[in-house]
Amino acid sequence: MEIKEIINGITLNNARALAKGLSLIENSPERGIELLRYMDFSNRAPIIGITGAPGSGKSTLVNALASLWLEKGHKVAVLAVDPSSPFNTGSILGDRLRMSRLFLNDNMFIRSVSSRGSLGGLSQTMVELADFISATWFDYIIIETVGVGQSEVEIAGLADKTVVVTTPEGGDSIQAMKSGLMEIADIFVVNKSDLKGSEKMASYLKEMAHGRFNDREIPVIPTIANEFDGINELSEQIFSMTQTVNYGKSMILNSKKAYEIIAQHRMQDISSAKLLEDLKAEQNKKGFNLYVWLQKYIND
Repeated sequence: MEIKEIINGITLNNARALAKGLSLIENSPERGIELLRYMDFSNRAPIIGITGAPGSGKSTLVNALASLWLEKGHKVAVLAVDPSSPFNTGSILGDRLRMSRLFLNDNMFIRSVSSRGSLGGLSQTMVELADFISATWFDYIIIETVGVGQSEVEIAGLADKTVVVTTPEGGDSIQAMKSGLMEIADIFVVNKSDLKGSEKMASYLKEMAHGRFNDREIPVIPTIANEFDGINELSEQIFSMTQTVNYGKSMILNSKKAYEIIAQHRMQDISSAKLLEDLKAEQNKKGFNLYVWLQKYIND
């Protein structure tokens, strides 16, 4: 399917054209950028990042939030970043399996995206993928990250609003602070709030947020995602926050996106597979020095 066919399909809300466009962006960066030049971003949908530690119930929360929005007649797209093995860059499709019930809804689009070894948990092309899908016919775009720790903060450079999911038993609250998640949250969720320690965790987050951000209040919402408890409140907070445009943040977001895209395109001829092949021929040589060997790539 050519670029013009994809654009024509998008104007008709054609899911096949959408999938083809996403595949083009993932697999052919140059043509992906060409496709994005044709997109109209004047009425783009808000991008909501859902992040947090593994086991916090992010996928269950995404499932509940998407279900609520679908019931209200909204069109929802989910980009779920799957972890990928360093030996196989494919997506494990875990989130598609968990959200299979929603797959049958015509107003729902789910795409699993392999992180392809990206240390931050986001696919290297996620900026373009999210921007592309936000310029189609959806009302909300949700990005669920892998949950790999400190580098989760990169979601803040992509999402309009970031929801950080915590749990009472992850009450290793200090660890949450170390990971930098405190800095990026627009909303905190204390999921599994029926467990002991949820109120303590919520008050701790409120206290920490107030101490760091005197200019703004960070909502802390208790949820039990598998029972849909608290999901309405979370939805209302997201809705109210996305009704106004923060032009300062928008400019910062765009500058971060521009940096990531430029870096990615300058690196497009260098892949981990190619580096591995080159290393095979060199590293067993006597006196091999990785940093000397890297110089040819850095100088290029």
